[in-house]
Amino acid sequence: MFLLRFILNFCKTIRKKQIITNTRFNMKKNNLNRKRLHHFRIKFIVLLTVLLISIGGVTGQEKGDKIPDPSVSSNPLDTSTVKTEKKKEWFEKISIRGYAQVRYNRLLETNPLLSCDQCDKSWGENGGFFIRRTRIIFYGNVHDRVYIYIQPDFASAISSTGLHYVQLRDAYFDLFLDNNKEFRFRVGQSKVPYGFENLQSSQNRIPLDRHDALNSAVANERDLGVYFYYTPKKIRERFKDLVSSGLKGSGDYGVLGLGIYNGQTANKPEANNSAHYVYRLTYPFMLNNGQFIEASVQGYHGNVVINRTQTNGVSNEFFERRVAGTLVYYPQPLGFQAEFTMGNGPEFNSATKNVENQDLYGGYAQTMYMLKAGKQLIIPFARWHYYKGGKKQEIDARRYLVNEQEIGIEWQPFPAFELVAMYTMSDRTFEDFKNPNNRQRGNLLRLQAQFNF
Repeated sequence: MFLLRFILNFCKTIRKKQIITNTRFNMKKNNLNRKRLHHFRIKFIVLLTVLLISIGGVTGQEKGDKIPDPSVSSNPLDTSTVKTEKKKEWFEKISIRGYAQVRYNRLLETNPLLSCDQCDKSWGENGGFFIRRTRIIFYGNVHDRVYIYIQPDFASAISSTGLHYVQLRDAYFDLFLDNNKEFRFRVGQSKVPYGFENLQSSQNRIPLDRHDALNSAVANERDLGVYFYYTPKKIRERFKDLVSSGLKGSGDYGVLGLGIYNGQTANKPEANNSAHYVYRLTYPFMLNNGQFIEASVQGYHGNVVINRTQTNGVSNEFFERRVAGTLVYYPQPLGFQAEFTMGNGPEFNSATKNVENQDLYGGYAQTMYMLKAGKQLIIPFARWHYYKGGKKQEIDARRYLVNEQEIGIEWQPFPAFELVAMYTMSDRTFEDFKNPNNRQRGNLLRLQAQFNF
């Protein structure tokens, strides 16, 4: 009340001074007085504003009200004063995950001479407990346009007598060409986009090993090169969901994939002056009832250099080419999966004891059923696969004739652990210069414990 009375009296005083000023001075000095009076009014308004703000502030503090932060705008549309988050360093954008697989293949074994070097080096005679894979993956978006993926394997088997070597599996870098990340180049060592099962991670694949037909095209599924992928934003999310939902998807290798690579397979130097070329087209359809179906076509060609027992006066460089088709009916809950390939490439001829370009063909058909029991996941499955042709990565482009059936079950009590039991009935012929007549038949029960982290 005292402050209000002071303001009113002050206003009356100003009014009296204005009247006295108008009568005392003449017209010539009237303009000067008006300017002085105007300045006086401005000073008064400033003083009055300061006093009123002080009164409001003191009153608010007495009532316990919070003083608003001047750095935060009260207007929700005003972004000029919004506090920004601290920028992450590149190493804070890197994530780590991994998995490990431990196997035993000797239960109910009927023929110790039956083996599959490309599948699992602990098959057959003198085999025992075996760490098939121990992989740690470093990955992340270090920039809006750059994604990195580096995966070493700490349990690589370079031979039947050398185990647990550290070997690089993947080291690639994605460069996105647009904000939606639909177009990208992948540079480095990565999987060659040829075949669904080749691209599917061993962490997600249901059978213990990949089938011979398409996997013989690219041993270890990888090579060093440059790849171009196009994936629409909507389909990019679909590829991601097909993996994260547990439907055993292959991941995002583009609706359209093109690549140029060395052709000598992973962790091997280029051995000639020509590259390999690969091309793939795939699409994951979603039906009205929510069922996913994926269909693919793919192919590749190039010159490959092989290792031969005989090296005098013989050529070790061969032209190879293949095409393949894929159909995947995702397990919701019943699933079906099939792939078939054909082409030609180097293959040992047991009749002439020589390596020649020959036709090859083969594929597989697989069915599975996804059963959920509470939080547990149970997947019974069965697969048949066949292959007639050579394997360029083995000595003398070893000749293979494979007819194999598998039946098994995968049990996942919780996401960090999986147990697979698979009974294999196999008929395998694998022949080279030193062993030109070698056919082995037999059965065995295989077990695998997988740990995800």
